[in-house]
Amino acid sequence: MKPAKSNKAVSGGSTGPAAKPQPAGCPFAEVHPQGVLLRVRVQPRASRTSVEGPLGNELKIRVAAPPVDDAANEALRRFLADLLARSRADVQLLRGQKSRSKLVLVSGATLSAVTAALATS
Repeated sequence: MKPAKSNKAVSGGSTGPAAKPQPAGCPFAEVHPQGVLLRVRVQPRASRTSVEGPLGNELKIRVAAPPVDDAANEALRRFLADLLARSRADVQLLRGQKSRSKLVLVSGATLSAVTAALATS
């Protein structure tokens, strides 16, 4: 009789060549060749626009604008541009135009500058 094979996964410790190091307290941001990628969870129709903080692997941002006619997306871009001292053209919505979960590229920014600006907000 043969011994039963184990179905346990072997942990090699490496996540592969595509993995990029991230600061321990910043699971929602990562370095991109053009700047910094932010994973954002937006709450539209809030009483005021503000950063609420990390929510899992996303950054929760409350936006006062309603989710109608792209108003919440534009309010998010304007808010992030002002907060990070970038132009609105530097803040691009890559994914999530019709979703609360969004992927935002901040062109020309560094991860340290983004995390510092978010920490002071």
